[in-house]
Amino acid sequence: MTDPGTVPQDPVCADHNGESASVWRFAKASRAHAVIDAADYFSLMREAMLRAEQRILLIGWDFDTRILIGGGRRWWNVPRKRVSPARLGAFVVWLANRRRTLEVRVLKWNFGALKAFFRGSMMLDLVRWFRHPRIDFKLDSAHPLGCSHHQKIVVIDDRFAVCGGIDMAGDRWDTREHLDDDKRRRRPGGKLYGPWHDCTMLLEGEAAKLLGDFGRTRWQQAGGPPMAPCKPQEHTPWPPRLEAEFTEVEIGIARTRSQYANAGEIREIEALFIEHIARAKKFIYFENQYFASRKIAEAIALRMGERDPPEVVLINPESSDGWLEQTAMDGARVRLVRSIELVDHKARFSVWHPVTKGGKPIYVHSKLTIVDDEILRIGSANLNNRSMGLDSECDVFIDCARPANGHCGNTIRDLRISLLAEHCGIAPDRVAELLDQHGSMAAAIAAAPQQGKRLTPFVPRDLSDAEKAVADNEVLDPERPEEMLSFYRRGLFKSRILRRPQK
Repeated sequence: MTDPGTVPQDPVCADHNGESASVWRFAKASRAHAVIDAADYFSLMREAMLRAEQRILLIGWDFDTRILIGGGRRWWNVPRKRVSPARLGAFVVWLANRRRTLEVRVLKWNFGALKAFFRGSMMLDLVRWFRHPRIDFKLDSAHPLGCSHHQKIVVIDDRFAVCGGIDMAGDRWDTREHLDDDKRRRRPGGKLYGPWHDCTMLLEGEAAKLLGDFGRTRWQQAGGPPMAPCKPQEHTPWPPRLEAEFTEVEIGIARTRSQYANAGEIREIEALFIEHIARAKKFIYFENQYFASRKIAEAIALRMGERDPPEVVLINPESSDGWLEQTAMDGARVRLVRSIELVDHKARFSVWHPVTKGGKPIYVHSKLTIVDDEILRIGSANLNNRSMGLDSECDVFIDCARPANGHCGNTIRDLRISLLAEHCGIAPDRVAELLDQHGSMAAAIAAAPQQGKRLTPFVPRDLSDAEKAVADNEVLDPERPEEMLSFYRRGLFKSRILRRPQK
């Protein structure tokens, strides 16, 4: 671990290109594609890594070397050494041995590192990784106490990159069908888990190189030795079978980071959310794991109080994953939703939960925003306080207002309709018809069939006095690191924008 006093500064501190406080950089991408759900993502990542020549840099909140990412020995007459293993841990070793010019760097949040001791074969995988001369696995603790390393970034050869919400970890794999009882949704230990919805963004070109710069700095901040950029190359790791949704686009990148030693605080993601909410003319479509950010709720409440507010639709999981998250996030969601309802005079704000055909909750882990079909944003940041100011986050977005992106609007619209179709269990053409017929997403959702996959409305439950106190004081979801141990000026309702609900 690097001494806190010698943590290298992020390139933004000395080399910001002056765009705004809400964007780190804009960079061109020759291709970009939104990948929905991890079944497709794991398969595509296997193909991209097989095409790597110089370096694979994996940055994540969690990694589980036991997960399956495809491949395996499928024909008895094919020698084993020529077929890539299906498990991530064995695949990385096989790949490094097969390509002598390739190095692999893996950066994981340090919290929960002891889990590896209880993940069976994962410890054996890590021993093999540690012993390999061109594989380096590092735990990231370069953040204040109570903060986390939450980015999910992959960079291959500085030509191809991924930024989004999907970790290469257990409980992530699922298809867009989100079947009730899919036997392939199985933990490495054999136990089945429930339906899971997620997304990420694939990038090629200058934007990938920029994320490579960012990733190398983060690696060095975590105590790793400096890494030189990859040499320019014509060969691309982009999976050949994937036809990109976007070509020749400009990508914006925004980040969150707490101040740590001489690496300053960054709150670009929070500022960008506020800008995007203020900019909406017609609608905002959110998919997010949480809804607990005071600043985001205030920005939405201001819009709901207007004479003709935009529609805001939020797709959330029915409840958070884990008792701690339920205590911290679910109570705050109830309080914030009820507070927004006090000013939502046109009933333009709604929250929905996806469920399977059989009524099982589909866990929403994606972090996606679409504004007026002019902005598409995908990243690691949740709509909670931690992602605005505590944890390390990275979002990427396409904005049609940028000169290079004027051709992207129809593709963004198609993606939004595709997501609504996935959640409602109907064809995209039918979604488009319902939107035209009813004039709003909420009305279209309500008019969709209710006997199959569907979206159900969020109904705020009554909270106990203790739950209200935990939520109102942001006890487990503070806005800044210094608030972890202090109640000074903390709380969902410390400004005058949100009114405290009585229920």
